[in-house]
Amino acid sequence: MSVVHAWLRIPFWQRVLGAFVLGALAGWAIGPAAETWLGPLGTLYVNLIKMIAVPLVLFAVMNAIGSLHGQKSVAALSGRTFLWFAITAACAVGVGLLVGWLLQPGRGLSGLTVAPDYTVREVPSPVQVLLDVVPTNPFKALSEGKILQVIVFAGLVGFALVKLGERVAGLRRLVGEASDTMVQVTRFVLEMTPLGTFGLIAALVGAYGFEKLLPLGSFVLALYLACALHIVVVYGSLLAAHGLNPLKFFRGAAPGMQVAFVASSSFASMPAAIRSITHNLGVDKDYAAFAVPLGASIKMDGCGAIYPALTAVFVAQYFGLDLSLNQYFVILLASVLGSFGTAGVPGTAIVMVTLVLSAAGLPLEGIGYLVAIDRVLDMMRTMTNVTGQMLVPVLVAKETGLLDERVYAAASSNVGIAGGEEERAS
Repeated sequence: MSVVHAWLRIPFWQRVLGAFVLGALAGWAIGPAAETWLGPLGTLYVNLIKMIAVPLVLFAVMNAIGSLHGQKSVAALSGRTFLWFAITAACAVGVGLLVGWLLQPGRGLSGLTVAPDYTVREVPSPVQVLLDVVPTNPFKALSEGKILQVIVFAGLVGFALVKLGERVAGLRRLVGEASDTMVQVTRFVLEMTPLGTFGLIAALVGAYGFEKLLPLGSFVLALYLACALHIVVVYGSLLAAHGLNPLKFFRGAAPGMQVAFVASSSFASMPAAIRSITHNLGVDKDYAAFAVPLGASIKMDGCGAIYPALTAVFVAQYFGLDLSLNQYFVILLASVLGSFGTAGVPGTAIVMVTLVLSAAGLPLEGIGYLVAIDRVLDMMRTMTNVTGQMLVPVLVAKETGLLDERVYAAASSNVGIAGGEEERAS
């Protein structure tokens, strides 16, 4: 057990970073075979995360609705949350457009080929998206991992528990105990993050190599720079404006950000994100259980705002087209509203780019040029998504008195296996 305790005493972010470096070296040394031999480790980890995400959200949201009732208006909290989702999304679009205009990643390129597996995605109508939010079969929604439908169903059950009061006191207590149990299971699974990181990064580095990245290196650089600027400058400024130390936030949010980067899935990152902002940053756990899953469905600053905006500029530059002020406004509006309108739609990034390019009247085949490097792009996009999904609950919690500022000031970077000393190590 001394070896286990020694391992757990190493800060979580250091364990993940070490696994990242070792995975990159292993992928570089082994080459394409790394995807076959080491990739299953990453797949196993992602499957474990997905296994716990749906029951975690189901019980957490049911418990949260009942617990939030009476101390803070659920409607008021939802309104503030949606408002900050929209504000930060608009800022993200602006950053994407600015970086595209400054770096001009589409200039000077020629001879790009459309990826053979690219097909134009159909953008669902707003009515269809709205209808898809309501599950026709809640058990099917649970089995298929449709988070937004799970939230709707769990929310209705939560309100029913509140309405029935003491008649269902035992069931309400059981839901709370189930929620606590899933939090503990989440801690167990998150300890697998270093192993999963090693497998995912080794497979990625081994499968890609430099030949796929070099032709579009300028676009990769532009996207990573835009996302970094949005996270550091925009998010940091909003935290500072709320009287919160940005460095404390990034320290506490680091586990969720790391999982998002290697897993490239907001859904898979959800348990780590909830754990990061509650345990490390002091956000009320009931509010976090509602806000983070909601954000994982509709809060996409990387995939739904920066990436479509930057891609629009890239496509216009590649085809030698000049964007008008009207087109810039259309890109901004389509990106902000589209990220809400495509909530729960699989492949959000591609759908969003299709929507934005269509609205701005730009060639859709430009998307096909980027599909070959989408996995590399998705790592940074998803980390930006998840960072925003953690930021907004922190801001709203600060505004509404649901933030424990003593925990925030301590800002642990661990999401350990138990509630003891190892977990608080930093």
